[in-house]
Amino acid sequence: MMSNSPDKRSEWRAIFYVQARIAILFVPVVASLLVIAALAGNERKSVPSAIDPTVTGSVR
Repeated sequence: MMSNSPDKRSEWRAIFYVQARIAILFVPVVASLLVIAALAGNERKSVPSAIDPTVTGSVR
């Protein structure tokens, strides 16, 4: 059973604050990785065209 002593509550609060600071540090890193992945994904999708050069070369 958990005790509701003020010392325990302040310990949990301190642990929570440390975790929140670490999370705040990682949010920009994760966001920038998502942006980079989105840009790389869009660039990769725009490369293939509707016309396949190998097929059109053999038709000529």
